[in-house]
Amino acid sequence: MSAVAFDTLKYVKTLKVAGFDEQQAEALAAVQADVLDKNLDDLATKHDLKELELRIATELAPLKWGMAIAVGGIIALILKSFFPH
Repeated sequence: MSAVAFDTLKYVKTLKVAGFDEQQAEALAAVQADVLDKNLDDLATKHDLKELELRIATELAPLKWGMAIAVGGIIALILKSFFPH
């Protein structure tokens, strides 16, 4: 999985400017980094989506041909019923 840059030092400095003490700011930065790491592991990448698209296309190809044959057969039966031999 690709990593996302999370600048914990900048985050800590921003929290300290906002009034958090050093210990609170570092604890929040650590928790935020953990949350990002865990949540990003569940995200699909463009590569994952491309693989899924290819797999679906591969699985649907026989269904498309089957539908084409079924529709062709139905059309043939309809034509035969209107134009008997």
